[in-house]
Amino acid sequence: MERKRLVIALGGNALGNSPEEQLELVKETAKTIVDLAEEYDVIIGHGNGPQVGMINNAMEFSSLNGGKTPYMPFPECGAMSQGYIGYHLTQSIQRELAKRKVAKEVACVVTQVVVDPQDPAFAKPTKPIGSFLTKEEAEKTAAEKGFIFVEDAGRGYRRVVPSPKPTKIVELKVVEQLVSLGDIVITVGGGGIPVVETEDGLKGVAAVIDKDRSSAKLALDVKADMLVILTAVDRVCINYNKPNQESLAEMNVEQAKQYIGEGHFAPGSMLPKVEACLEFVEATSNGVALITSLQRAKAALSGETGTIIKK
Repeated sequence: MERKRLVIALGGNALGNSPEEQLELVKETAKTIVDLAEEYDVIIGHGNGPQVGMINNAMEFSSLNGGKTPYMPFPECGAMSQGYIGYHLTQSIQRELAKRKVAKEVACVVTQVVVDPQDPAFAKPTKPIGSFLTKEEAEKTAAEKGFIFVEDAGRGYRRVVPSPKPTKIVELKVVEQLVSLGDIVITVGGGGIPVVETEDGLKGVAAVIDKDRSSAKLALDVKADMLVILTAVDRVCINYNKPNQESLAEMNVEQAKQYIGEGHFAPGSMLPKVEACLEFVEATSNGVALITSLQRAKAALSGETGTIIKK
């Protein structure tokens, strides 16, 4: 019997804000991944918000304050975060596989994701990155490097970059080859390194691709049976944090769109997760998406918890 294929998008709760914290957290993450990998072919995407921010801040601080570190472009910071997170995930999954005597390999693929330079997101950058600067520092850096800065809740000025949609996963064939061998693959880290196609080849751009959207695109491209988005809650809720809060075991596409229209899902939180699930489900004939917590993932795949989204 052919094994079903899952694309799993790991939320920030699966990782950490420092190397030490991340090393501890990924031990538990690895247990869930290996639980699933014993029954399914597993491909993993993940976020990188805290990690890429930490790397970018460190590089920026050193280059702006007389250090000998050269200025590091944002796409390169994204690549560093993919390697750093992938290394920790790979190591923890390898240990868990060895503990259970499961004969599987793990591979982390540093992944580029093509975006459209005409994407409307480039005309309206919204994603804050980097450290807080004074108004004078922001104006000086903007004049020197052409960056866009916005004032952030009275705390200072931060650079903002676009968040375009993913159009193509560059290393897709490599990912498919590894999955066909039965390997666990880590890819589209942080949504992927955003690149645009030019006459001279691919070129990195300063942007942040939503990791749930990239995971949905990946799930479509590898013909996954299910997109699984792991987050901090067991089930999606409507009327969240209100007396009439209701957890949902299942939503169809029409219901999900109705709840979005009614404003039940917060932007930057549950909304992009539900939207990514809709992108996957609507583009497939029988694809199913699942949103649940990391800790309850196996139980959710057995129907005990989680929110299923289907046509």
